[in-house]
Formats: sequence, C-alpha cells, structure tokens
Amino acid sequence: MSSMTGPMVEIGTLIIQTLGSLYLLVVMLRFLFQLVRADFYNPLSQFVVKATNPLLIPLRKVVPGIYGIDVASLILALIVQYIAIQLTAFVFGFGVINPIHVLMWAAVGILSLTANIFFWGLLIMVIASWVAPQSYNPALLLIRQLVEPVCTPFRRLIPPMGGLDISIIFAFLALNVVQILIKYLAGMVGINSQISHLVLGI
Repeated sequence: MSSMTGPMVEIGTLIIQTLGSLYLLVVMLRFLFQLVRADFYNPLSQFVVKATNPLLIPLRKVVPGIYGIDVASLILALIVQYIAIQLTAFVFGFGVINPIHVLMWAAVGILSLTANIFFWGLLIMVIASWVAPQSYNPALLLIRQLVEPVCTPFRRLIPPMGGLDISIIFAFLALNVVQILIKYLAGMVGINSQISHLVLGI
C-alpha cells in the first residue's frame, strides 16, 4: 500500500485528523463521564453533553444502553473513527479500505485513546496535587472523578503511608501494561507504521 505525498495531502490529513480527534475525544469523554457517574452539572460536562447530543440523541433511539453502559456513545465513537480512517485513506490515495479492517483499527484506536485519557488524567492529578492540592477548578474536579475509579482498587491494596498516596504509581504501571498490550493488539490487526497515520488515537 503506497500513499500520495504533497502539501494538499498533508493539509487534508491535518484537517481530518485534527477535527476527527477532537470530536472523538469529546465522544469518549461523554462515555467515560457517564460510566464513572461524573458530575453532570459541571460546566465541562455540560459542554461535552451539548457537543455530542446532536448526533447521540438520534442514535440512542436505535441503540439503547445496556446495564448503565452508554453503548450509543461507543457506536458513535466507532462511526467517527471509521469516517476519519476512510477519509484519510482517500486523501492518501488508498481508496476504499476493507470495512472489517477499518472497524478493527477503529476499535484499537478507541482503546488506545481511552488509555491515553486516563494516563494524562492521572498525570494532571499528580501535578495538581503538588501545585494546587485544594483547587476547586471544575476541570480538576472532573478529572479527579474520572481517574478515581482507576486508583481506588490500588488504594485498597496499598493504603496511604505517612500521608503519601503511592497507589497512583501502581495505577500508572497498570496503564503502561495496558498500553503495551494495546500496541501488540494493534500489530495483530495490521496497524503498522503506515496504517497508524490513518487511525485516530494511536
């Protein structure tokens, strides 16, 4: 599989990947915020809701939730990934790619993005614990609600010692293990260095 090059290809790819990545991030945040029961009335939560409702509300009419899991958000994330991959493939001159392959790549991209969201969320909380430990910033409150379920299992096994919470270190370690597994999964479904330019979140 060979690709075209040139400024128009780079510009087209930049636009598709940037807009696609931003919207995919918002959709996945909508899914994760609902999964962890984050504060719905937080200003950032409201932004995420308003940004995703136009596409998500019609989709929910045909894709109901299952056991409290917002399946429609995951389907929407797959659709965004699928469209972005196919559009980027067109820009590169690849033509239409096998839909089964695209769906597998899209799923792996979503897994990778989710791991990255938690990684950066944990990193922000570590930095905030040093520079603004008592902050009530809406963004920090929301991030704290998001990453808390990741830290809680480790905190039960390793309670704070001398006021120092080291559970987050093990949460980082677990996320690194997950990211390694996702990397190998990407290879198994055919995401090489060339294909990775098509997939959001990789």
